[in-house]
Amino acid sequence: MSDQDEYAGFGDKRAARMKVIAWTVIAALIIVGGGATVLALLFG
Repeated sequence: MSDQDEYAGFGDKRAARMKVIAWTVIAALIIVGGGATVLALLFG
């Protein structure tokens, strides 16, 4: 059994996890950025 066989599915799991993390970060930035914009408009 080689290392290639052992880690065959590892890249797929890692790619899926990275995609979830990336979308979570993007959503957080939008929410925080939008919240900061609303507060700036309300309080000048």
